[in-house]
Amino acid sequence: MTEPPPIVFKRAAAADPEAFIRCETAIASPPLVPEIRLHLATEITPIWQATEATLAHEGLPPPYWAFAWPGGQALARTILDDPAIVRGKRVLDFAAGSGLVAIAAAKAGAQSVTAAEIDDFAAAAIALNAALNGVHVPVTLEDQVGQAGPWDLVLAGDVCYERPMAERVTAWLRGLVARGAQVLMGDPGRSYLPKNGLELVTRHKVPTSLELEDRTERETAIWRLLAE
Repeated sequence: MTEPPPIVFKRAAAADPEAFIRCETAIASPPLVPEIRLHLATEITPIWQATEATLAHEGLPPPYWAFAWPGGQALARTILDDPAIVRGKRVLDFAAGSGLVAIAAAKAGAQSVTAAEIDDFAAAAIALNAALNGVHVPVTLEDQVGQAGPWDLVLAGDVCYERPMAERVTAWLRGLVARGAQVLMGDPGRSYLPKNGLELVTRHKVPTSLELEDRTERETAIWRLLAE
């Protein structure tokens, strides 16, 4: 099992995130979730190779929001196949990236959906992607780790690729479970997924790109996180 390679992104931050996203991505559907359209980076629009000359100043973080990662695709597929998972619930899509999982939850009938991100460009991408799919997904840019929140269900895809983040997030999520929330995690075998306190929900085979992964398909599990 390998971690996603670092995305080399040497551009500076754009003054207008929405304009940047429209310019540097193409509208496409993730292979496992053809019902949903997103602004995504592709081989035709290599977002990480664009020149600094088009941007206003230094500091744009890696564009993880421009890719449909396996964990998110598997979560979205699971929700769309079984809408009862989210129907009528207050849902948080944590580390939402493109907003794929939040959009799937909204389409499947969640009472409310909030996407949590800490990147302004991800927030702009989520708004654009939600509009593409005819749903409304509010975005919070506040770090939610440590917050109790009003959520009935937290969805987290591909959050266990780095040890410090995985440990911090998992401890917080277990606390939410202990207080009565449900947590589903989508994970394609990242190294820092907890070794215990997980209940398997389902598995999906997710087509992937060799530019991002070490294979063309990753088996991705949906886990229910337990309090202990």
